[in-house]
Amino acid sequence: MIKKVAIFGQIYSANAEKEITILLKALEKHNVVVFFEKNFYDILKQHNHLSKKFATFTSFNDLNNSFDVFFSIGGDGTILRAVTFIRESNIPIVGINTGRLGFLATIPKENISNAVELLLKKQYVLKERTLLSVSTTPKIESLASLNFALNEVSVSRKNTASMITIKTFLDNEFLNSYWADGLIIATPTGSTGYSLSCGGPIITPQAKSLVLTPIAPHNLNARPLVIPEDTKITFTVSGREEKFFLSLDSRITTISNNTEIAVEKADFNLKMVQFNEETFIKTLRKKLLWGQDTRN
Repeated sequence: MIKKVAIFGQIYSANAEKEITILLKALEKHNVVVFFEKNFYDILKQHNHLSKKFATFTSFNDLNNSFDVFFSIGGDGTILRAVTFIRESNIPIVGINTGRLGFLATIPKENISNAVELLLKKQYVLKERTLLSVSTTPKIESLASLNFALNEVSVSRKNTASMITIKTFLDNEFLNSYWADGLIIATPTGSTGYSLSCGGPIITPQAKSLVLTPIAPHNLNARPLVIPEDTKITFTVSGREEKFFLSLDSRITTISNNTEIAVEKADFNLKMVQFNEETFIKTLRKKLLWGQDTRN
């Protein structure tokens, strides 16, 4: 039985206002206690959207196993931000899509009430998603508390038209020196994002794999590579500039050349709620318009 939930969003829009109203009515109908993320709550109050006061949370430390579900209202980017609140708490997440169809936020706005009913009836499954963790030598303070990513970890050139060289090792065995604009290490979840736009393969969420995808490589024989998820990837970056960008789900940090970066599977997973009518394969077909060509 769902008794307590957290709600998170990033921006206010007329569409989101309607969805929040529907969600709150569905939850209040069953006397579910609601907590809002503080910044999102302030935005809603500023627009006079909420008719009563709600409790709030501000960080990961305010969430614990007393929360049954975490609702993310927005798109896939909102879910990526929501992961920084959930972390290893094991709170299942539900993505309500208020914009275009997403691979993570799959609940359409017209199905919100039905989704709450299915949650209350426990008519869903929990799908675990792999995350990546990052460590550096020497250590970087800005990565101390947010050193994980759900979609991808990437390195890219900074403020220059010249490419960078990424000397890469898999489990301490030399793989390649990529001469490129950058390199992406993506999870199956992230394989439909940045990696896909750079020519990487689509990997189903339950596949225990990672993919290395070079960004605009100079050598055409530098191709995406699928590797086991328990592989430890280490690399160093060099180039004309003294620094480069390290990105964890679009959270960008500036790193000095020759810093050693290690990427490996995180020691916790994200639990995503999946309803029967919203499987990954169905979402894939909708998003990529597979089956829409009348010639097939």
